[in-house]
Formats: sequence, structure tokens, C-alpha cells
Amino acid sequence: MSYADADGCAIYYERTDAAPDAETVVLIGELGFGAWQWGWQYAALAGLFETIVYDHRGCGRSDAPSRPYSMRDLVGDLEAVMRDANVRRAHLVGCGLGGCVALAAARHTSRAERLTLIGTPVSGAAFEASDLQADPADTDALRDSTDGLLSTAFREAHPDVPDRIVDWRAEEDADPEAQAAQQAAIEEFDAEPLYELTRPALVVGGGRDSVVDAAESRRLAEELPRGEYREYPEAGHLLTVERSAALNDELVGWLGE
Repeated sequence: MSYADADGCAIYYERTDAAPDAETVVLIGELGFGAWQWGWQYAALAGLFETIVYDHRGCGRSDAPSRPYSMRDLVGDLEAVMRDANVRRAHLVGCGLGGCVALAAARHTSRAERLTLIGTPVSGAAFEASDLQADPADTDALRDSTDGLLSTAFREAHPDVPDRIVDWRAEEDADPEAQAAQQAAIEEFDAEPLYELTRPALVVGGGRDSVVDAAESRRLAEELPRGEYREYPEAGHLLTVERSAALNDELVGWLGE
């Protein structure tokens, strides 16, 4: 367990061991979510890649400055983690807000290799945060939020999974003030003009995503010069959980090309 210094803000991160010549993957989380979100992918990528996961400012064990955050702040946090881990370039895998950070990093830094953008909007105007927002101290609110991010079919087939997610969210997610601070960053976000973003990009959408409509994800893939699109028609926003096996196979193949 390590902390990176982002201009006085301590950002918590973890990394896996890997072969000396292994490439690096950085997992960048959703608005308000702690690093629990990537539990399904972290283990699958470990060993094949040096894998880094971190808590956004405001989440988990990272500091939570009491002011609105900018996209510049969040890209700076990513850069601080990579500097502290002695990583010059990495594949960036982001969900929602994390996908926006990856796009911004690809535009404004030289640190991005391949991008994987899960449930990611072109701009903050296409991001509906209501199903994400819940006070970690309110178990009922966390359950309602979690149910809204998973398809009904998945919840019925795996009733224990939402319970576990609620427990993790209670421990790691940002409080309402920090959620609002993070949301300020996504509200200002606009990835246009997309033709300038020339890194290879895999865009992944869920057909039942209530946060970022699948049509928005499809448009992002179509307008990125080197974009590819995958859709899981029956999955909600947390397709990292619902379709973890298929997504992990896709990631390993995509990042290993």
C-alpha cells in the first residue's frame, strides 16, 4: 500500500507485482466509488500486467480536500500515482468519471497508451449521476443506488452480490460532499474535438446503463479515430461486475495486442 503526493493531496494506490518487462495498466474509478469497483478486473490482470488501482481524491484512503475538484486535479492525481510508481506510460482503463480522466490524460499528457472507456460520456452533459449518488452512512440509499446500477436479471441470479457491494461502498465510497466535489469535474468535462484523440480506444457500453446511455458510448467509439465498440446489451452501468468474465477476456486480448 502506497501514497502519492499530488500537490499536497495524498492519493492512495495499490500495485501488483509483474515481470520486469510487463506493461502497466492503471484502473481509474467511477464518481464516488472506492477501489472496490475493480476487484473483478484487478485479479484477472495481475501477473500479465503490472496493475495499479487507486482511490480518487475524496474516496477510500485518499485525502478529501473540501472544495470542488477540476478535471485538471484528477488528471494530476493520476500523474502523481504514475510518478510515484515510476511508470512513464500505461494503458488506462476507466469507468464513467474514470473514463473521462483517461480521455483528458490522453489529450493533455504523454502518459496514455491504449484506452479502455467503460460507460464513458463524450461530455458531462451526457452523464446522469443520480444512480451513483448515495451516502455511505445510509445502507438503504446504498442498496437503492446499487440496484439501479445492476440489471434486474443479474440481481435475481446473484442476490448476494449487491449485498457485498453495499458493504464495500459503506467502507470506501466518498461522502456526499466529496461526491459533489468530484461531480464538479465531470460537469465541466468535454472530450471534443474527438478527432484529436488518436490513441487506440476500446469503448464498452451496457445496453441497460442508466448513467451513460449506450448510444452515447457508441457515438464516442465512432468519432474517435481509432475507436472500437463493444456492447453488453443486458448489462447495467456496473458491467465490470455483471459481465466480468467476458470483459476480462476482452481486456486481456485488447491490452495485449
